Amino acid sequence: MLTDVPSTPTTTSSHPLTGREVVLRHGAYTASVVTLGASLRSLEHDGRPLVVAFHADRMRPAYRGTLLAPWPNRVVDGRYTFDGEDQQLPLTEPERGHALHGLLVWADWQVTALAEDSVTLTAELAPSAGYPHRLVVEGTYALDDDGLTTTVTARSLSGRAPYGTSAHPYLTAGGASLDATVLTLPADRYVETAGERLLPAGERDVTDAPWPDFRTPTAIGDAMVDHAFTGLARAADGRARVRLEAPDGFAVEMTWGPELGWVQVHTADRPEPELNRVGLAVEPMTCPPDAFSTGEDVVVLDGVQEHTASWTISAG
Repeated sequence: MLTDVPSTPTTTSSHPLTGREVVLRHGAYTASVVTLGASLRSLEHDGRPLVVAFHADRMRPAYRGTLLAPWPNRVVDGRYTFDGEDQQLPLTEPERGHALHGLLVWADWQVTALAEDSVTLTAELAPSAGYPHRLVVEGTYALDDDGLTTTVTARSLSGRAPYGTSAHPYLTAGGASLDATVLTLPADRYVETAGERLLPAGERDVTDAPWPDFRTPTAIGDAMVDHAFTGLARAADGRARVRLEAPDGFAVEMTWGPELGWVQVHTADRPEPELNRVGLAVEPMTCPPDAFSTGEDVVVLDGVQEHTASWTISAG
């Protein structure tokens, strides 16, 4: 449900490159959210970072911390068919020739509700080439004793529309070196990729992967991962849990519910020294790569029902 804007929101008065900034506090947790892409700029527990932060008045590094909608990951060649009509999306990953991470990552969302420990941002997506649908998408960040929970709700204002969502935080266990941290990733299968374009090439058992089996806690070392995983082990409440632990025992965890059946994990291997392996991208997704083309786990918004997905980041 959309909520009213409070009369006196306490946001920063300046307008940096990443938009308006909102600082949230609850107990040992502090978080910063900016309106560009409804992005999580920072999250700390007792002063130790749980996500890799970025500067509020510089260009956000790629997709760090942003919400992804109306699709996560890639649509190969930007082409898909929905309800019998062929569509061509803009190629926002030109070096690989794909449409990447939806249409709202560079939008300036509006703050529509605000409290000391929570903020709601809303964006209305207008119809465009390749996605001729009008949506309203709402993202709420809320701190409590369990950490920071993000909830994304979407509904169509124009009838049937394909949809998926995710987020793009880079987790860090208190700033420890990624190579030295221990990862627990409870997934049985991953999507193999082919060539430099990272084309999806079918599911494989994680025991066939060229990296260690992270279903048991294992140091990341020099492993290079940029793949989607599924077959997630879940607790009795239906939640999956990824854990990243520093050598001193400090840990960050990310959990999510059954509405998110996939997770993209990326060790942030980049050519830029300042971005290379700075953290671990953990992106719980409603659908796999190229889902608009394959139809696998795509949500169809029908103009009546809302779709909601949520995840939590906390100190382990």
